[in-house]
Amino acid sequence: MHKRPSWDEYFFSILEVVATRSSCIRRQIAAIAVRDKRILATGYNGAPTGIRHCAERGGCLRERLNIPSGSQQEKCMAIHAEENLIVQAAVHGISLKGCEIYCTNQPCIMCTRKLISIQPRSIYYLNTYPDKNAIDLLEEVADYGIMFHKVNGKEVHHWGFRQYRLGAELG
Repeated sequence: MHKRPSWDEYFFSILEVVATRSSCIRRQIAAIAVRDKRILATGYNGAPTGIRHCAERGGCLRERLNIPSGSQQEKCMAIHAEENLIVQAAVHGISLKGCEIYCTNQPCIMCTRKLISIQPRSIYYLNTYPDKNAIDLLEEVADYGIMFHKVNGKEVHHWGFRQYRLGAELG
């Protein structure tokens, strides 16, 4: 008998496919925005539209300079998956307010600030990232942050926000 995936399993499985579009040499990251169980937009990390990818530039500058993950992000040519998600929604006139964000990895501080600003209902991610400032910010504004059930055999981190609170405080 066919076992139908839960909605979380479904969206996290889709993230794996979205990540394959990444042009980043080091990491393949993805993010999707969902409202009412419908995908609003997707994003993956890589060079911005119209910019040559690192592979076309002779490799990754951060890799050549031995820059550890989570630091000196300004030396990276790539747009982050979460940024790409927000940009794609904006380009196509899609509001992300009140959506749920699914990410392969914990967003960095820059992306966390942007995601909080769109006033999501929730942010879910699978893998952690070495950015304590992002976690501190989530702890400051989220109504709750938990690690809950496993999805596709992996633990999921979940941060929840109450819309009226975000709107009032960050308005």
